[in-house]
Amino acid sequence: MIITIVGAGVMGLAIATELAERGVGIEVIDQAPGLGAHACSWYAGGMLSPWCEADMSEPPIVKFGQEAVSWWRKHISKVTERGSIVLAPSRDSAELNRFARRTQNHKSIDGNALAELEPDLAESFSKALYFADEAHINPRQALRDLSEKLLNHGIKIHYDTPLKDYVSKGKIINATGFNARIKLQDLRGVKGEALLLKTHEINITRPIRLMHPRFPVYIVPRGSGTYMIGATQIESEERSKITARSMVDLLNAAYTIHPAFGEAEVLEIGCDVRPAFPDNIPKLCWQGDTLHVNGLFRHGFLLAPACARMAADTILNPKHIPEFMDENYR
Repeated sequence: MIITIVGAGVMGLAIATELAERGVGIEVIDQAPGLGAHACSWYAGGMLSPWCEADMSEPPIVKFGQEAVSWWRKHISKVTERGSIVLAPSRDSAELNRFARRTQNHKSIDGNALAELEPDLAESFSKALYFADEAHINPRQALRDLSEKLLNHGIKIHYDTPLKDYVSKGKIINATGFNARIKLQDLRGVKGEALLLKTHEINITRPIRLMHPRFPVYIVPRGSGTYMIGATQIESEERSKITARSMVDLLNAAYTIHPAFGEAEVLEIGCDVRPAFPDNIPKLCWQGDTLHVNGLFRHGFLLAPACARMAADTILNPKHIPEFMDENYR
């Protein structure tokens, strides 16, 4: 049995990895010219933070997101397990209290405890929430690691290959994200925008979320003085342009966390559309011989492991009904 996986972003590569480990013959195809062309996965934050997500997400996101750390630890070269921190300026302390009520598995810490975890933040913030069991990864390195492992096992990844130009040898798994909207009519696009900054004036070692009047902004360290700033969430299917307001909001938030970000070098500006269903929960669904795995919304690296497991279970046992299966498409 040969399974064709369409899409070599995080979802497609995670499914390929899961099936390969179970001895299933697979090929991966993608219409993009190469790995770096996957903007949605390429510009992801890489936070493995299921408990923080409880603030704005449904319970299944928290439950199945807890599979992520162990899965990534097994499959890539580095997972940074230093937890994550949620902050708020003193004027927004009510937002921090609200966040604490809506989430679990955290500890309230004062300025002294924050200084031990992140010394560069202690002067600006006197209160925070610490989620010790959360982690983060570098998405770009994670994609490279998964691709390299697959290639080392003799699994071919065919780039620059649209599905219409490919002759399938069996069942197909479609993991093309927003590009599958023609087949999945209730799939919508949610635009995300991100900045990549570089500064050696500060040293932050774990993801930081800042409570913001309109959306929580996060900063994720990537090493060597590089930080990813993101979290815009816009109901738009425009994929290529970051708005001026979003740029200002992201930079202002970074400056609020530490003024040194005001002098940081802007390395990259990126954006793309994340696929989401109306309830913002992923779905697996069959259309003929094609299994669609889609709707990861803004939880790509967090939920890809659980969705990959469910996809592999379904392929190997067609009678199996995974937790995210949507029978309406059969």
